[in-house]
Amino acid sequence: MNMAQPGMAKPTMQRTDIAFEVNGAAVSVSVPPVRRLSQVLRDELRLTGTKVGCDAGDCGACTVLVDGNPVCACLMPAASASGASITTVEGLANGRLSALQASFLEHGAAQCGICTPGLLVAATALLERNPQPSEAETQDALGGVLCRCTGYRKIIAAVMDASRRGEGLDHRMPEVGHAVGASPIRLDGLPKVTGDEKFGGDSFPADALAVLVVRSPHYHARFSFGDLQAWADAHPGVAGVFTAADVPGKNCFGVIGPFADQPVLAEGFVRFRGEAVALVAGEREAVLELDLTDFPITWTELPHVLQPAEAKANGASLIHQHRPANLLTSGFVERGDPDAALVGAAVTVSGAIETSYVEHAYIEPEAGYACMDGDTLVIVACTQAPYMDRDDTAKVLGLSVDKVRIVPTATGGGFGSKLDVSLQPLIGLVAMKTGRPAALAYTRHESMISTTKRHPAEMQATIGANAEGRITGMVFSGDFNTGAYASWGPTVANRVPVHASGPYVTPNYRATGYAIHTNGPISGAFRGFGVPQATVMQETLYDELAGKLGMDSLDFRLKNCLRNGSETVTGQRLETGVGIGDCLEALRQHWSRALAEAEAFNATHTASKRGVGVASCWYGCGNTSLPNPSTIKVGISASGDVVLHQGAVDIGQGSNTVITQICADALGLPLDKFRLRSADTAITPDAGKTSASRQTFVTGKAAEKAGRALRDKILRFANVSGHATIALDGASISIQEGDAARRVDLATLKVDADGLVFVAEETYDPPTLPLDAKGQGKPYAVYGYGAQVAELEVDLTLGTVKLVKITAAHDVGKAINPVLVEGQIEGGIAQGIGMALMEEYIPGRTENLHDYLIPTIGDVPPIEHILVEVPDPEGPFGAKGLGEHVLIPTAPAILNAIRHATGVLVTKVPATPSRILAAIREKEARQ
Repeated sequence: MNMAQPGMAKPTMQRTDIAFEVNGAAVSVSVPPVRRLSQVLRDELRLTGTKVGCDAGDCGACTVLVDGNPVCACLMPAASASGASITTVEGLANGRLSALQASFLEHGAAQCGICTPGLLVAATALLERNPQPSEAETQDALGGVLCRCTGYRKIIAAVMDASRRGEGLDHRMPEVGHAVGASPIRLDGLPKVTGDEKFGGDSFPADALAVLVVRSPHYHARFSFGDLQAWADAHPGVAGVFTAADVPGKNCFGVIGPFADQPVLAEGFVRFRGEAVALVAGEREAVLELDLTDFPITWTELPHVLQPAEAKANGASLIHQHRPANLLTSGFVERGDPDAALVGAAVTVSGAIETSYVEHAYIEPEAGYACMDGDTLVIVACTQAPYMDRDDTAKVLGLSVDKVRIVPTATGGGFGSKLDVSLQPLIGLVAMKTGRPAALAYTRHESMISTTKRHPAEMQATIGANAEGRITGMVFSGDFNTGAYASWGPTVANRVPVHASGPYVTPNYRATGYAIHTNGPISGAFRGFGVPQATVMQETLYDELAGKLGMDSLDFRLKNCLRNGSETVTGQRLETGVGIGDCLEALRQHWSRALAEAEAFNATHTASKRGVGVASCWYGCGNTSLPNPSTIKVGISASGDVVLHQGAVDIGQGSNTVITQICADALGLPLDKFRLRSADTAITPDAGKTSASRQTFVTGKAAEKAGRALRDKILRFANVSGHATIALDGASISIQEGDAARRVDLATLKVDADGLVFVAEETYDPPTLPLDAKGQGKPYAVYGYGAQVAELEVDLTLGTVKLVKITAAHDVGKAINPVLVEGQIEGGIAQGIGMALMEEYIPGRTENLHDYLIPTIGDVPPIEHILVEVPDPEGPFGAKGLGEHVLIPTAPAILNAIRHATGVLVTKVPATPSRILAAIREKEARQ
């Protein structure tokens, strides 16, 4: 038992007048001299283009120029800025976009946009001293700025190309009917490069109370509070302290209703390190100086388990009393007789692989504010799922859903973790209790300890083939560490068995996925819902099986891959649209070249060896055998704009642009006539969550339907056939069919509450069927496919890996926007590189971006993308989802390449230098 020691409030810091220049204008602020320059720029001068991702100089998002030199503003005290000339991203344009800003837009170098200001500022400094930098010089100059979305390759290209163009943006929109397949710049791109984009922490009301969260330092503990009121009274500026006793509704939330189990504020005991137990709200300045070490809470540590094996052991204490053996749930798929097939196989291979926790590491920590608008609670925050946020927040706070409004800000990366509510009910509670706006921005440490991770997995599998090299059977089992609460554990447990076969014909199959509770971090959704882990297991065994059969790895995969007419392990017959064979064939010449180059390299090098690896993927787009609808509304305003109510949250993947492109071609009007009304639960229909690679497919299909429906309404109004064309000319619409023409004055028509004179709203829900007790059915309407080749060198003395090139062929059905598709491929590969080689979240040790390593600009090699377009009749214009697929093959391709180079497979991922060396030494000891 331990008690925080009582103490006195820190004395108020003395303020100093500090004068300097910002973007050419003289300014003076009165602040404590040690206050961070980043805080001064954002809070005092409202220059929120300077982003804060870590407050430790690790991410570089806050980079500004100080007397022409790039500096992390979070590390610079305000006093040091006295007399200096500072340039932020807002100062780069000078009335017109700089050549660099325009180049970023044209190359698609800004995705979510949260790191873009730091990159632009750092690159500006580079270009001023070196107008034509090499790739190496560009990487060196930008190495201190982290990006989690793009994979850096388009950033490098944009910087190197900037000197070849002039200022301003000269980009033409595609012709009518040709938006799909074109690559216009992001429709939401301009504010990303000017610093005007508003993320979760960029628009806090000036009178908002600041909120601090008191969190558990223990994995499992009981706690009790002392005199909270006396503590608050002893700290001037503190407006209130709130605990579970203040929660007016049901103190429980979760993304999957039947499994919801997480309290907003813990009641009497905690189940994981970082769990929230109390809130402190106060005036901003008071909270900035508040020290919580004297907060009156008493902790009593309890035994904890962090590994699934411990949690499943006989006698292990239950983390949730109603879940025996700490089993959250399991998923199961069985087809044929896999045991008999393996016994009768000519060749079998077996193996075990373990993967680690992976942190999402988006550069924007969770942030937002809440306020009361009459009797409606309004929450303005970053999110991937506004309607889910609304429903959970309403339940927790005892409100009806129509009394909660979620207004998503721009979201600086999500990758799955921002599907779960985080701060929404916390700031909502404070706003309700105090009547004041309440604002909260997580610190980097707070974000990392309290939010979800990729599930660690412990997997085993056996695969058999006949003498001709055809797969006859496979058995797979995996324990997935779901942590203290459910989150997306059920989805992972159910999705993995469907996908663990890979995109291959597997006539006899059994796969089981178990989601196991521990006192570790909560595991949730992260770009693939467990499929990347399972694919590491399956694809590394495929290489071993090909070796035993004496077959080329690529040929082996081509022999066994799904084709049109094949049946999956769930018994689903894939009639059309199966593109994995096309992807593998597209890699053949690259595979042959890479193998030849590796052989030549290895013949002349002894200290390092080159390896080449290949891996494939498939991924079902959308929810697994569950309803998955999206709704889109589009209309023509009285002023002649096309207004698209687009509720699919764009977290950098480009849904704002792609869905509009789809709707434009379906409607038959130009892209530049569209005006977006983006996600807001009060004004946009529910387009579903941004996850499961569903937005282009599901919401895109709804947009296609809505566009066609609106077109039909206009044509019926004009009494013409479907062959007519329509055009907007100011506040009128003209309809042309042959020689006949008609003009409609929109101002004469009746407008609805949204100011629209023609409107259509359509919903699309993919056709799926439930899975039976053996996992047989139709879990997804559309699958995407891909394959990648990794080329690398391994230093046999150090165990380090140098990536040489990755070639990626992905079947996207139809590339709605090829530049955005390429950006998704590169970004997914970068995250796959991290998973394969460096990313390992260790509770208590890697809770910041200094100790937790993600790929930097120097870690991502050249990437060659091959866009394969095998249309699926279900998708809009034939398109399939892509976002998650692109990460899945990367790690197994890299692991296969390491084995090709060294002769050893690393069975604990990531394959760090120490693990590679240990595997090599173990192999040498056996020889």
